[in-house]
Amino acid sequence: MRHKPVPEPPASLDAVETVRAALPRTPRPESDCCARVVDRTDVADRDDAATWLTFLRALGLANEVDGKFVRTDAAVAPGPLADAFEANVYAAREVLDALADADRPLDADAVFERVESVVPRWERERNPDWEATWRERVARLLGWASLLGLVERRETGYVLPDER
Repeated sequence: MRHKPVPEPPASLDAVETVRAALPRTPRPESDCCARVVDRTDVADRDDAATWLTFLRALGLANEVDGKFVRTDAAVAPGPLADAFEANVYAAREVLDALADADRPLDADAVFERVESVVPRWERERNPDWEATWRERVARLLGWASLLGLVERRETGYVLPDER
């Protein structure tokens, strides 16, 4: 299963570790995971915290047990996180494929144009502003891909690194 929520990419993986560290190691019935994340990190609100929790789960840094999130012992390291990102985050693979097929750097709008077909029909019908939502999502995916070393940002857009 691939997960859709993608938080705003942070400046470094230290922020990812900080959010993950806000989660308990074992499930606690009284624990409100979103409140813990908001209280212990720079995450602004419960909606953003919920996005982070699902994203951490996609990266293998959190698990959901009995409706509660707990942190895992997985390393917060670019290699394993990049693999999990590509495999478990919805549209991440397609964004990377769009860059692989390009003969020049692509900006976020150009990448969106190439991956627009992965936007589910029900989302297009439900959200009249789906294009803006997905353009932002693609920009976030590119930001995370850059943070994880999957892409390089250049003046004119994003490219895959030479060694990929």
